[in-house]
Amino acid sequence: MEEKQTTSLRSQSASILFAKWISFLLAFIFPLILVRTLNLDRVGLFREIFQLAGNLAAILPLGFSLSAYYYLAREERRNSTVFNIVLFNLAMGALGFVVLTFFPSLLNAIFRNDELTSFAPLIGVLVWLWIFSTMLETVALANQETKLATMLIIGSQFSKTVLMIAAVWIFASVKALVYAAIIQTGLQTLVLLYYLKIRFPRYWRSFDAKFFREHLAYALPFGLAGLLWTLQSDIHNYFVAHRFSEEEYAIYAYGCFQIPLIAMLSDSVTAVLIPRMSQLNRDGKTREMLELTVRAAQKLSFFFFPLYAFLFITAHEFITTLFTAKFEQSVPIFLVNLTLLPFYITVLDPLTRAFKELGRILLAFRVAVFIVLIAALTYGIRSFSLRGMVGIVVAATIFESIFLSGTIAYRIGVRGTDLHLLKGVGKTAVAAAIAGIALLAGYFVGRDFIFEKCLWVSRSIFSFVSGERLADFFGGSLFLFVCLLLFAPIYLFAANRLGLIDDTEKERLAAVRTWFGNLLRRRSAEA
Repeated sequence: MEEKQTTSLRSQSASILFAKWISFLLAFIFPLILVRTLNLDRVGLFREIFQLAGNLAAILPLGFSLSAYYYLAREERRNSTVFNIVLFNLAMGALGFVVLTFFPSLLNAIFRNDELTSFAPLIGVLVWLWIFSTMLETVALANQETKLATMLIIGSQFSKTVLMIAAVWIFASVKALVYAAIIQTGLQTLVLLYYLKIRFPRYWRSFDAKFFREHLAYALPFGLAGLLWTLQSDIHNYFVAHRFSEEEYAIYAYGCFQIPLIAMLSDSVTAVLIPRMSQLNRDGKTREMLELTVRAAQKLSFFFFPLYAFLFITAHEFITTLFTAKFEQSVPIFLVNLTLLPFYITVLDPLTRAFKELGRILLAFRVAVFIVLIAALTYGIRSFSLRGMVGIVVAATIFESIFLSGTIAYRIGVRGTDLHLLKGVGKTAVAAAIAGIALLAGYFVGRDFIFEKCLWVSRSIFSFVSGERLADFFGGSLFLFVCLLLFAPIYLFAANRLGLIDDTEKERLAAVRTWFGNLLRRRSAEA
């Protein structure tokens, strides 16, 4: 039975991971086009608008939709649960719309930017639709419809990418990008309404005031903690936007660039673990909760540790290749922000949501951290550089991760003898360090020569295409690929020698190698 559940969990994670991977590829295209189409100040304005809209869409609903994982897993009052979420999200979206529409001067007080203030009503519409429509993926996953959620994730990202790229190519204006986002969230809202009508018939007739109060009592501590987490993670952007110019904000924003692959892996694991942890807690299986958390950390560390080592060494080429040389000043900021990557292996949200009392502890702790963070940023904005500002946030985030890990470990009864469970994580760190040292040696010895050769090859290939930026992008990409060719085999060899790759994964790699080899042989025969 346990083996069947593990297989199901792996299958669900793989489906969500596939959807996130496709979404990552689609989302990756847009910023590359954006920074090459708009001027630096327009990029800064775009980032300010969508930073604000994204934060409001995350903060105002207080994570209420995530309570679906808890209640829908219990097969009780399903329609009431869905209707409560619909009502709450509609109300909070309306609140955001009203405040932005009738009090636009608030934006000027934050950003000191009259042009951004003129966007306030449009941002209000976008936030309202964004809040309501994003519950679609959550409810589908909570309803254990992994395949449907996979299609929804891919479809949503595809339509968003197409609309945003069309807007920037055809109109090359920030306002067109806002309208494109409104159209995208409007389409997703229509899909959501149809889904709810089919899966939860007549859900709008199932309101229960007593259950709504119970629902709020469960969800709000987590929601307020999530609100503080969002503020803690992003409040530094508003300090920087208030103090620095749009151009400097663009430099800072892309220095704080979050690699979509990281969120993709973490979110896919978290989305599957939340309902599973709720079930294990219901059955009193705290030991299995610990083991499942460690296995998730092991899987994530296998990707995050080598990614950290690789990007730390090649940070300059990575940033300038993606966003052009005009973002070279973003590199020091990126290096500081990259320090958080190894800490992302701790998937704690599923555990905190499985225990109601942890929600209150988390809320109290985040209030304290947020107060200290605001004081530090207030001082830093007068005394620190852009790199110092992001350093404050990184330090606060690491401290919270350590505290929360200790609190959860105490709650589920972790003992000193359980440290052996983390030996796989330690081995992964060793394998990543070995590959990193090898890459660092090659980087110092041959970096300039290899980079020049990669640029020469790229410019030769694209000599018939006007535009040096295209050749520089592919030249930089080729250099990063060469670095990866040195780094990846050493890491995989070390990981295999340390026993980090099990037989099942070896069989999958062998199957991929066989398929690729057969494909090459067929191509050679046809030629």
